[in-house]
Amino acid sequence: MMGPRQEAQAALFYEFSLEDHVPQDHLLRSIDRFVDLSSIRQYLPDLYSHTGRPSVDPELLIRMLLVGYCFGVRSERRLCEEVHLNLAYRWFCRLDLTDRVPDHSTFSKNRHGRFRESELLRHLFQTTVARCIEEGLVSGQRLAVDASLIEADANKQNSTAKDEWDATSIDPADAPRAVREYLDTLDEAAFGAASEVQPKFTSHSDPASQWTAARKGPAFFAYSTNYLIDTGHGVIVDVEATRSIQQAEVGSVRTMLGRVKDTFDLHPERIIADTAYGSGPMLGWLVDRGIAPHIPVIDKAGRRDSTWSRADFEWDAENNQYICPEGEVLKLFRRNYSDPSRGPTGKGVAKYQALKLTCKACPSKPKCCPNADARKIKREEHEDARQVAREIAKTRQYDISMKLRKKVEMLFAHLKRILGLGRLRLRGPCGANDEFLLAATAQNLRKLAKIFPAPQQTRKA
Repeated sequence: MMGPRQEAQAALFYEFSLEDHVPQDHLLRSIDRFVDLSSIRQYLPDLYSHTGRPSVDPELLIRMLLVGYCFGVRSERRLCEEVHLNLAYRWFCRLDLTDRVPDHSTFSKNRHGRFRESELLRHLFQTTVARCIEEGLVSGQRLAVDASLIEADANKQNSTAKDEWDATSIDPADAPRAVREYLDTLDEAAFGAASEVQPKFTSHSDPASQWTAARKGPAFFAYSTNYLIDTGHGVIVDVEATRSIQQAEVGSVRTMLGRVKDTFDLHPERIIADTAYGSGPMLGWLVDRGIAPHIPVIDKAGRRDSTWSRADFEWDAENNQYICPEGEVLKLFRRNYSDPSRGPTGKGVAKYQALKLTCKACPSKPKCCPNADARKIKREEHEDARQVAREIAKTRQYDISMKLRKKVEMLFAHLKRILGLGRLRLRGPCGANDEFLLAATAQNLRKLAKIFPAPQQTRKA
């Protein structure tokens, strides 16, 4: 039997409760238990006027941004529409059915002004990390680090080749916000000072972004998001935005480790990373601070002609010399001042050399130095730290660390595929930093919600 036609009839009064219409197992119910915004107002009072019309509640804006990043709503205009229509979003943002949703332009005004000046988004992220530590999800003993490319909001068609780009000719007074931020970061290690090599192209709309072809495909403009995570539960303990070049990404490790030490008193027992972080200076910096580098060493000492490499020679630290497989010594090369063309390079590299007469009479000369009068070995400044990393690479713990390192890559996959952050919407270093902080905060909140879901209430019969 066909039922009657459904017709909407307006009622004079409604008895309606948002609390009753949000499912008990909704993700936002679990996330809401871990969102603590009680302290954000203390960061903002100096940035508001004491007179005039009351502003939009900053807690409401933060909650709306968290909704957008937790559910992959990339457009703020669309975010306002979703919050207006979605009952669960309204419940999380503390909006009643009759409350107006702020205009999308409000986000831009607050982000470029109050939020950045007060570093509110960094505070929000650190508050979430502190909650993860409180819940026992972070031990701080085993940390892993990696970087991932995020496409910038810039087009190659609106760019200039490096031969024609001149930053000194830009007038900051007439430049857009992203260009002014680029000029302000020219001396920062994460951006302009990371390398003296100029990119092949520079974007007019976002000159701080890096022209890169690291994905082995068509080149594009990008920033790098750098994650420092605790490998226990994959919690992001720090995040940093940098240029998409290796020097800047590796340098961010020092910044992030120093920040988690000052903020949360975390001093890891080991750092896990891929080969890009296995340079001598980086390994030396870690070893000097008592951090075990579970990192593959960048080693170019191997030879392609099957002759003995530096690894075949024993290092005698007590006497500052190498010992070859035949038992002969290679002593530190002393510069002959009568011959200016000889001597150390002055680049933190020491040379060790055997006697020519010894090598000439050695039966293993064809395996050692067939094309030279005597065998020479170069030892870098941080070779001791490199050796520490080599010895760690022989252990079972190192094999476990290499498996744990994949947790960082899983977070990057989640960032791009689930949260939809494959391309930035905001321009400039500050815009990239804002997006990376909000995305990392959303990932940590989703992690908390997954491990500690909201308790389910039984329905009354």
